[in-house]
Amino acid sequence: MRIEQKLSFKKAYKKLKPNQKKDADAALRVIFANPDVGEQKRGDLSWLYVYKFKMVGQLTLIGYAVDDDKIILTLIASGAHENFYRDLK
Repeated sequence: MRIEQKLSFKKAYKKLKPNQKKDADAALRVIFANPDVGEQKRGDLSWLYVYKFKMVGQLTLIGYAVDDDKIILTLIASGAHENFYRDLK
């Protein structure tokens, strides 16, 4: 399985602190092991899967798309999730 990162994901991941990266890496390993673990969205975002996890005690969302044998990581966002979905549209 190939993994592709969007520029927005790379930038957001790069800004994480070491303890945050540890939590994010654990969540990414879960996604890579089973891409269906995230919740598939409906409507305009039906192509999007969202995996929710705790990063240093704060709810964090990773959005990704699965295309055949390729996982495309689109964005990592923490805190208010309404902006996360708005920005993806």
